[in-house]
Amino acid sequence: MLTTITGTFNNGIIVLNEQAPTTKASKVLITFTEEIAPADAIINIRKPGFAKGTFINVATDFDAPLDELNDYI
Repeated sequence: MLTTITGTFNNGIIVLNEQAPTTKASKVLITFTEEIAPADAIINIRKPGFAKGTFINVATDFDAPLDELNDYI
């Protein structure tokens, strides 16, 4: 039987987020997927309008209906 349970590894200790489906001795596989950022880490959040002015080659009729869709309109 294969069952996946999430958890956290910290300082050599694994803490499971839920109860294991068995109480018998079992083999386990541990896969480390990503590091968890510390809670006090500063998160860079993009601000609205950060790319303003970077798209300079947009057609003037960008929002106009497409001729290919006339049968559906």
